[in-house]
Amino acid sequence: MSITLSDVQTAADRIKDGVERTPCRESEGLSRRLGTTVVVKYENLQHTGAFKARGALSRLTTLTDEQRNRGVVAMSAGNHAQGVAYQAQRLDIPATIVMPKGTPFVKVRKTTEYGANVELEGETLEDAAAHARGLSADQGLTFIHPYDDEDVIAGQGTIGLEMIEDDPDLDILVIPVGGGGMIAGCAVAAKGLKSSIEIIGVEADLYPSLTNALKQGHNPCAGSTIGDGIAVRAIGAAPLPLIQEHVKDVVTVSETSMERAVSMFLSRDKVVAEGAGAASLAALIEHPELFTGRRVGLVLSGGNIDARMLSSVLMRDLVRLGQVLTLSIAMPDKPGQLNAVAGICADLGANVLEVAHTRFAMDLSASAARLNITIETRDEAHAQLVIDRLTDAGFTIRIKNPNEP
Repeated sequence: MSITLSDVQTAADRIKDGVERTPCRESEGLSRRLGTTVVVKYENLQHTGAFKARGALSRLTTLTDEQRNRGVVAMSAGNHAQGVAYQAQRLDIPATIVMPKGTPFVKVRKTTEYGANVELEGETLEDAAAHARGLSADQGLTFIHPYDDEDVIAGQGTIGLEMIEDDPDLDILVIPVGGGGMIAGCAVAAKGLKSSIEIIGVEADLYPSLTNALKQGHNPCAGSTIGDGIAVRAIGAAPLPLIQEHVKDVVTVSETSMERAVSMFLSRDKVVAEGAGAASLAALIEHPELFTGRRVGLVLSGGNIDARMLSSVLMRDLVRLGQVLTLSIAMPDKPGQLNAVAGICADLGANVLEVAHTRFAMDLSASAARLNITIETRDEAHAQLVIDRLTDAGFTIRIKNPNEP
């Protein structure tokens, strides 16, 4: 069996009362920044902050009364867990979610808050999946797979359905790829409504599972990525043939591009995206030649990013853009030097963020000291102006590499 446009439309009717029809609108800020027309589907505004609530509800609404009474089980360390837990609670269906032992406390807490019984089992998602399948067999629970399930795929496909209904002039859809459920469903729906539309998938460089599947590659799928929601080692058996039939191509994006995309969504669009959720925008940043002059639909698939991670990403992007930098300044060890440096920064409108002063730099004379000063500037040109003025004042300046201690 393979899903069709009719299946997605049927799923849309089943879940319409339990999911948000999230906004799909042109982003003026992103369009101006990227030089092409960018239309964003804001699934970060979905229940639980991610698109997974759609597929979860689509599958849950197909259960028999007996299956509903017995309950369901799922494995996930993130958005699928919360999606199943939330929708199961709405429908009064008992839910057990198996998560790896290292799952962050905040994700465990959010899942339990939606009424699910959480079991921590195994070191990896594969371990958790094996335990979940064991519970399914032993207790008669219905296993809800995050992507390798046709009802789940149809539910995720309602995203593409809504995008074409809301903006029929779209030329191309750009969709993050983990296990393949969302892109498969969206491709079926979008191509069913508009045969000329192109579908492009986006993967993290570290997890090119679809690239391997479509292009007979053998690239490793491993490593720590900000796009943890799409860090999947193998595409699902159910979505793969749909992808092969309907998806034009898949591209990979770097960690840097995903970080830049998270920052750009916040600064230009005033919305929060997680790393995986920002992958579609990262594709426009890293592969602009594929999208120039076209009306591009992006799926912002989720916004569940840890506050500390978001803070780190934003600061790293400022460093990358030259708006935050640390100057290592050699100076005579005498009164007034720190005041002179601070005065120049103040006169030029640079904001001093941090100061560290030492008299024990062994590469300098005993009569000298070193000042490490971190400043915030408007842009690279402004930063260079500060450096030039400090140099003219007689200071020896070196820009510290962000990786230096």
